[in-house]
Amino acid sequence: MYDISTRERTLALLGQGRSLSSISRETGISRAAIRSWQIRLEPLPRMVAPAPGPPADDHAYAYLLGLYLGDGCISAHPRTGTYLRIACADAWPGLLQLCREAITRVRPGVGVYSVQKQGCAMVTSYSPHWPELFPQHGPGKKHERRIVLEPWQQAIVDAHPWEFIRGLIHSDGCRIVNWTTRVVDGMKRRYEYPRYFFTNLSVDIRRLYTNTLDGLGIDWKQANAQNVSVARKASVALMDVHIGPKY
Repeated sequence: MYDISTRERTLALLGQGRSLSSISRETGISRAAIRSWQIRLEPLPRMVAPAPGPPADDHAYAYLLGLYLGDGCISAHPRTGTYLRIACADAWPGLLQLCREAITRVRPGVGVYSVQKQGCAMVTSYSPHWPELFPQHGPGKKHERRIVLEPWQQAIVDAHPWEFIRGLIHSDGCRIVNWTTRVVDGMKRRYEYPRYFFTNLSVDIRRLYTNTLDGLGIDWKQANAQNVSVARKASVALMDVHIGPKY
């Protein structure tokens, strides 16, 4: 982008009877640019693409938000814009596909590709507007800064709570089978029962998870400083209907 003074000096040379070729060789400015300045001296205003607005699919966004809070990040592009990256373990190919589908439903038309890492794939999408959809983005690790949903995000989570829980479980959670022993008729017998765990270092993200569980009537308990457990039979059965094991 050449400033006005450069353009005026170049056109002054042209006014002295110099040829386009000689001026171009001397200044390094292309002949096409000099010709265009003869028609219009002022540069055209830079067009800034408008923000694309809210998510195209709230259902998919609630799920993608859960994935992002668990295993996602936004990083700067070397020149302009940002990358959204979601880590998906190789052990769960279904999760990788669900993640890709959620991104394209939230922002139809964006490119999505996977970058293979050791033990996982980074599902990646470029857009200059990802920080607007995920305002929790910021410097440093999530558990070292405040994580609060914007009112519009909370409204989506309230409308699609199971998809939000599903995204959190698919990123930082699991369904396992625990076992213990019981004495029945004088005999010690092994007893197995399913259980959901959600593990995250961020107090705020764990609170978003448990607040949403409360709204759904799911019984939970703090297993330890970083783990939230759902083990009651009725609550596990309800989780199984809407979440189920990763695949």
